[in-house]
Amino acid sequence: MTATTAQPSLLLREDDTGVATLTLNRPAARNALSLALLGALETTLAALAANRAVKVVVITGAGPGFCAGHDLRELTEARNDPDRGRAFFETTMARCAAVMQAVATLPKPTIAAVNGIATAAGCQLVASCDIAIADAHARFCTPGVNIGLFCATPAVALSRAVPRRDALEMLYTGELVDAAHAHRIGLVNRVVGDGQALPEARALAARIAERPASVVQGGKAAFLRQEGRALDAAYADASRAMVAQLLAEASEEGIGAFLDKRAPVWPQD
Repeated sequence: MTATTAQPSLLLREDDTGVATLTLNRPAARNALSLALLGALETTLAALAANRAVKVVVITGAGPGFCAGHDLRELTEARNDPDRGRAFFETTMARCAAVMQAVATLPKPTIAAVNGIATAAGCQLVASCDIAIADAHARFCTPGVNIGLFCATPAVALSRAVPRRDALEMLYTGELVDAAHAHRIGLVNRVVGDGQALPEARALAARIAERPASVVQGGKAAFLRQEGRALDAAYADASRAMVAQLLAEASEEGIGAFLDKRAPVWPQD
């Protein structure tokens, strides 16, 4: 196992056998997404996208919380700027949008290990990941309406992860929902015992990492392309993706091994 750190005070990174774990590391602030932390995430995700040794990315939080959203103290301080914070607000929202898109479109699968409260942009981060596993005590909300700020950007990810009516109820009320409710509406894949979200996420990531990276990554790209398309266009694109994979070495070996009743020997990615 190797361990590296990208900005020690903000974001920790640990690599182990194809799985990179990123830990938001502002526990005293419930891992709020300061502009600096967003920058660290953006830089690290770009590096992970280009790193062929990393096959799956797990995101979690240090301390008792996953992520409390934007750093409200930092945003409030910006109101003292001559423009009342407009430039800072625009920069923060643009960088946050870039980070959430980087998570959602990362070539490798992403898994959120939700170890505690995930609110506002923290809930957005959970919804942006491909898969989410939550501790039983985890809580989720989009509480902007309670402080005069509708969670419009978290709504983008949330509305793509859960049914419309469930998303709107969370957005309109700003109320906390428990992990069981988050599971029922599809915000998380499963709920595990307290303290088990990260081990469970890493175990799942390790199983995914055993699959051929070219197949998993090509499959994620195809999945993202077909989302939101008309049915005929989605099938046309998916069919092209299947043909391309059938012509690739991995499927030739995988199908051959299945027919021969043996374990596949995957080509090196």
